[in-house]
Amino acid sequence: MRKTVLSGVLTLALIVPAVPADASANATLLRYAKDTWRSMAAMVEPATGLPADKVTGDLATRAKVTSPTNIGTYLWSTLAARDLRLIGGGDAAARIGRVIKALEALERNTPTGQFYNWYDPGTLQLIHTWPETGDPVRLFASSVDNGWLAAALMMVRNATPQYAARANRLLTSMNFASYYDPAARPDAGTGLIRGGFWPEPPDGCYVESDYAGTGRTVYSTCHHYGAPAETRIGQYVGIALGQLPRESYFGPYRTFPDNGCDFGWQDQKPVGSWKKYLGVNVWEGTYAYRGMRYVPNWGGSMFEALMPDLVVPEAKWAPKSWGRNHPVFVRAQIEHGLKEAKYGYWGFSPSNDPHGGYREYGVDPLGMDEPGYTTDRERTSTDPGYEGCRPAKPEPTAYGDGVVTPHASFLALPYAKDAAIDNLDKLRRNFDAYGPGGFYDAVAVRSGAVSKWYLALDQGMVMAALGNVLTGGGLHRYFAGSGVEAKLRPVMEIEEWNVSS
Repeated sequence: MRKTVLSGVLTLALIVPAVPADASANATLLRYAKDTWRSMAAMVEPATGLPADKVTGDLATRAKVTSPTNIGTYLWSTLAARDLRLIGGGDAAARIGRVIKALEALERNTPTGQFYNWYDPGTLQLIHTWPETGDPVRLFASSVDNGWLAAALMMVRNATPQYAARANRLLTSMNFASYYDPAARPDAGTGLIRGGFWPEPPDGCYVESDYAGTGRTVYSTCHHYGAPAETRIGQYVGIALGQLPRESYFGPYRTFPDNGCDFGWQDQKPVGSWKKYLGVNVWEGTYAYRGMRYVPNWGGSMFEALMPDLVVPEAKWAPKSWGRNHPVFVRAQIEHGLKEAKYGYWGFSPSNDPHGGYREYGVDPLGMDEPGYTTDRERTSTDPGYEGCRPAKPEPTAYGDGVVTPHASFLALPYAKDAAIDNLDKLRRNFDAYGPGGFYDAVAVRSGAVSKWYLALDQGMVMAALGNVLTGGGLHRYFAGSGVEAKLRPVMEIEEWNVSS
């Protein structure tokens, strides 16, 4: 590994470890990576170098909007493509340089340095009117979208020496304290991150706030992120940058506590106990599903459970919590798809709906919300009830047209590699699910309908998963550099969850 110090940032040059022993499976995954990269490259707007939100299945027509998340997934996909030798180092550097230049030109919220949710990738202008409908778009800065972009910039500063200083300047100008409410969990002794803020008062619920200490009012969402979903990326980044207290890691509920009927609306009655970490009171609860015990996320989807694991090596840095939970969550998704719903396929996560639009999908009992996300278009749900607060409902007698998204199988690769490859192979053989840019976004497995779109978010998850699996965690190492591991790992590794398969 070659190390370079540039403007105070330790950079790690191209990392290409030896290919693991299971060469046949890896050859298949590398072919998927090559085709998936083709879809990511097709999303790039020639005038600016920024990716669009999505592209049609024939790779011919790009969306006219992009977001910080889209830009972040394209950046780390470019690193993965380089490390897998799908593109050369010069090509990767040129692509990243164009993105950095565009980011430097985008209008942001001042003084927080946060990017807004939607831009025109062709002109770099803010989106004020939605191109497809003409509906007005209010400017909004999201802690999750900015979290994914910041995570990608953290990788770039360690993986691309020629852009390390510029990536680091962009990164450190983003103040994630602008989302933090230190008084959100007085019962625990810490705070929570809000979903985001508007620079002007929106319709509906908002809270006037100045959490960044800038003296300028923003209008924050009324909700906080209090469940262990993909939203934790903003918290990881804020702690890593020294902008959020490390104790805030323990603010989000693992499950809501068993506190009479105060939280009797949650999906099921948890089993657990109170523990204290760094002075924070944490209810270490778990749910049950078909003989397994696990920590749920909000909706029960694979994306919520495992997208942060693409960036932060959660299983390694938190072996007694996330390291236990991730394989159980994957097993539960497989169990639902193959044995409970009997679809013959598995992998449920928000995606395009094969019958039109975009929709959340997940395994209902794996989420805290009641009702949660469901696996079929008919929204077949379960409700085990909450003793003393809410009666149980009868179990479903059958499930409908289950919607499976391939990105969920790629997310599962570190924890069920053979099962994931087999699931993808069956989707490809049995449906018109694969095109010039890899797997299409979603398949309704009983009707056979396919959503023939490629989404930057979902294809970016595929590229990150393949990049980590085929290079032995290259993207993880890029993220961990510049002192990030030293700030995050000691906090994450102390927690222990009573999870079992």
